[in-house]
Amino acid sequence: MENSSGGDLTQAQNELYGWIKGYMKNFQHSPSIRQMMQAMGLKSPAPIQSRLKHLQEKGYISWQEGKARTMQIVDEIVEGVPIMGSVAAGGLIEAYSDVQENLDIADVLKKKNVFALTVNGDSMIDACIADGDMVLMEPITDSYSLKNGTIVSALVPGLGTTLKYFVKRGGKIFLEAANPAYEPIELNLDEVVFQGKLLAVWRSV
Repeated sequence: MENSSGGDLTQAQNELYGWIKGYMKNFQHSPSIRQMMQAMGLKSPAPIQSRLKHLQEKGYISWQEGKARTMQIVDEIVEGVPIMGSVAAGGLIEAYSDVQENLDIADVLKKKNVFALTVNGDSMIDACIADGDMVLMEPITDSYSLKNGTIVSALVPGLGTTLKYFVKRGGKIFLEAANPAYEPIELNLDEVVFQGKLLAVWRSV
């Protein structure tokens, strides 16, 4: 990708970026903030967090702010997954024999500031989002442009964060579950902060 040269980074950002790439190549996981502080000779996490934020904004890394272990190097993210054919969930069909095409997930992962959340609970089970799943979310810059039926992560001050369908009716906001056991949450628009909208669901089996 075009960002791999580091040409638009400051010296401090480029130094940290190069160190992170080397660390992840050697250890196959991202370093902690403390490890980055030690490597850069810093005694405070603030400069590291600032550099990481700039690296994310410039498209070099993907991470959930405040959680260094979620970090990925953007130009090393997989470009696609081979689609090997079809599999039946009813009767039997012929097994796949060759690769037909690639399932391209690069466009999802390259969206700016994509972040991941772990799902706790079963309120979205009928939307095929289960407890323990990981959801990839795209930040919402304009809540007024949200369409009814969009799955969002919403912060309700004093109550917490929830993953629900967004529905707007008659000047009111409703956060609706995909599980009949849960009642809709009715709010005014100024009572909720929309953090992101659903891009994809990741489930480990």
